[in-house]
Amino acid sequence: MSADLALQKAIRARLTNSTEIVGLVPAASILDRHARPAPDPSIILGEGQTLEGDDLARLQQRVVLDLHVWKKEPSLAGVKAIAGAVRTALHSGRLALDAGFHCGDCRVSHMRFLRDQDGETSHAVVTVEALVSEVV
Repeated sequence: MSADLALQKAIRARLTNSTEIVGLVPAASILDRHARPAPDPSIILGEGQTLEGDDLARLQQRVVLDLHVWKKEPSLAGVKAIAGAVRTALHSGRLALDAGFHCGDCRVSHMRFLRDQDGETSHAVVTVEALVSEVV
């Protein structure tokens, strides 16, 4: 397994186990998929990037993942509330990764709020950065 997949699985588990999140987005609508339209409301586990760490053993990686929040609404209030709940859930404690990986740091580095071109849907992009180490 790769560090980015281990992190993605841990993030999804954290979100689907958060009562605040599932009060806003059903657990079945927190998905890893790319088809549109997205369920309303939804959190889509999106694009990612893995950067090699600076340690000499090359066991650390900085993983960056985007989470896409979608909601049909006339404003951005709903996606902002969901994005805030995502941040709170991810900052509530250390993420438990699969065996072989350890999450030393995880933070929401930024959030963007957008209006979709369809004129009916709001969209947020929540960028998560984590320092993941391989455990040998």
